[in-house]
Amino acid sequence: MDDKEILINSSNQPVTFKSVLHKKISLLIRDIKRNKISYLFLTPFAIIFFAFYLLPVLISMGLSFTYYNVLESPQFIGWQNYLNLFVSDDLFLQSLKITFLFALITGPVSYLASFFFAWFINELPRKIKMFLVVVFYAPSLSGQVFVIWSIIFSGDQYGYINGFLMELGFITEPIQWFTNPEYIMTVLIIVILWTSIGAGFLAFVAGLQTLDKSLFEAGYVEGIRNRWQELWFITLPQMKPQLLFGAIMTITASFAIHDVIVPLAGFPTTNYAAHTVVSHLVDYGTIRFEMGYASAIATILFIIMVGCNIIIQKLLKKVGT
Repeated sequence: MDDKEILINSSNQPVTFKSVLHKKISLLIRDIKRNKISYLFLTPFAIIFFAFYLLPVLISMGLSFTYYNVLESPQFIGWQNYLNLFVSDDLFLQSLKITFLFALITGPVSYLASFFFAWFINELPRKIKMFLVVVFYAPSLSGQVFVIWSIIFSGDQYGYINGFLMELGFITEPIQWFTNPEYIMTVLIIVILWTSIGAGFLAFVAGLQTLDKSLFEAGYVEGIRNRWQELWFITLPQMKPQLLFGAIMTITASFAIHDVIVPLAGFPTTNYAAHTVVSHLVDYGTIRFEMGYASAIATILFIIMVGCNIIIQKLLKKVGT
């Protein structure tokens, strides 16, 4: 038997990959003709998604195998950019470690906090619930409102934290919170957690409004004893789409930390103590204009995010089991 004839149909007759492909294409064309109105409405979004999302990613992956400084044409250099990142660029390895540290702390904490805040306020009266939704979502809605933390953690005696600690006698001189490498990470993590309750929180609030109430009654008849069992076996299985959306948004935000760091701790930070992968990408992409090298950094970051999303999807499938 030919190597291509390895598929067996229901009648135990060998079929070729060519025939299978032809059948798949025929079914696709038939489906498009049958649902042409639906595909017509999807076309504008598909064009925008391809032009502004998928195509730039593909171009970036292609440029990652080149030397490209914007002024000259890209020169193909193979895997050299990736070898330099992991062999010669110690700062990239440091930024990778810092990024994972940010992600491992801020990602799970903000994800769980977003869900539990939404879960807790779901049982409150409508007016109070709407007020609390605004309160929790406001930090991520208000742009660079996080710069208020530059006043709270100001490096002089007029900063609220320094003034409070000096008043109590814990310190005798102001602490430079955003320039001292010993404190930069801790303070930035606090600020990032404060701003991290965003779109995922709103998705959880919306998901909790669509739960089937009859399942709760059936659950208590079947042996549900407390709210935690109710949460695990009834609430969470009904919210898997919202849980997945929240996880994707949280992962993306936790690995793409940069914009919060620059106004508070500067760019670059002292001794590169809070230098993330995105900071490294911005350095090479918008300051040095080594676009091939920057594209390699972006590709690695993209692969890490996709890998984390796949792991999260597999974990969410176990919810309620």
